[in-house]
Amino acid sequence: MIHLSTRLKPSMLAGFNLLILTSALGAGDPTLDSAKIEQLTGLKGKLNSQGNVFKVTQPRNDIKISVDQWTMPPFMGLTSWAAFTKGKENDKMVMGDLVLFQDEVNPVMSAAFDSGLAVTALHNHFFYDEPKVYFMHIYGEGTTDKLANGVRKALDRVKEIRTAKPTPTNSFSGNSLPEKSSITPKSIEDVLGSVGSGEAKEGMYKVTIGLKTKMACGCDVGKDMGVNTWAAFAGTDDNAVVDGDFAVYEGDLQGVLKSLRESNINIVAIHHHMTEETPRVLFLHYWGKAKAVELARSVKSALDTQSGGSRVSNTHHKAKHTEKKS
Repeated sequence: MIHLSTRLKPSMLAGFNLLILTSALGAGDPTLDSAKIEQLTGLKGKLNSQGNVFKVTQPRNDIKISVDQWTMPPFMGLTSWAAFTKGKENDKMVMGDLVLFQDEVNPVMSAAFDSGLAVTALHNHFFYDEPKVYFMHIYGEGTTDKLANGVRKALDRVKEIRTAKPTPTNSFSGNSLPEKSSITPKSIEDVLGSVGSGEAKEGMYKVTIGLKTKMACGCDVGKDMGVNTWAAFAGTDDNAVVDGDFAVYEGDLQGVLKSLRESNINIVAIHHHMTEETPRVLFLHYWGKAKAVELARSVKSALDTQSGGSRVSNTHHKAKHTEKKS
């Protein structure tokens, strides 16, 4: 038998070897089913064979968005995306960033949770944007079907909202608040118990609960240094608003977020306030409208999901543990 290498010139052999290598790279992980991901998400994607990542995108071109009085094309950073790759402890992993308007954020967040995805950040990218745009980062591990369907359901929720109301709304639903507040502190204290210190002012009431961590300098920091959860109530007992900030250890983030959303509390930001602290602390800001006691119960329920310790656990480890139990 004559070997192929004896029949090809050196230059031809090098080209042949390069062709084989290119084909192998282009194939990527055979278990990363790009056609299935496109079918389930309803989006077109592109494979990065070297990194073995398949990324689907959806430009936000349904509504014109201006930044600093300039109509911004989606190419400039207004495109939702989700990237799939092979997992380690699970079959596949997805990460993504969804471009959302204010009235879409919380319904889409709930849709993501219902599909088994985690929400890891919520923030803005611009100033002077009209309408205001927010970016919600998602994460998940599991089968291709689970993850791709989760992305699809989150983006389908956007379509449902915009079909019902083509123009983004500029306020939360609910009754307007009176100019003068008259919250009864005791009714809130009865719900929250002695979890933190309370302060009343001009008919409003605020509770602050500290959390401890250590900065890179070795300094211990807590409530008075800004590492705290707080809830401020205004309005009346029957028509109130609560706004505040949850300081949570990293492993507690998803539980607090899910609890607040189940209580119909709106999440308005998820981010960090420090760097290099141990254990890591994340912060989420929220806003809700209801009777004062109902809002206090929602805050208490979210507080009760926290571990109360200084452990650090990865979100996907916690999600995996929950899936095994169910």
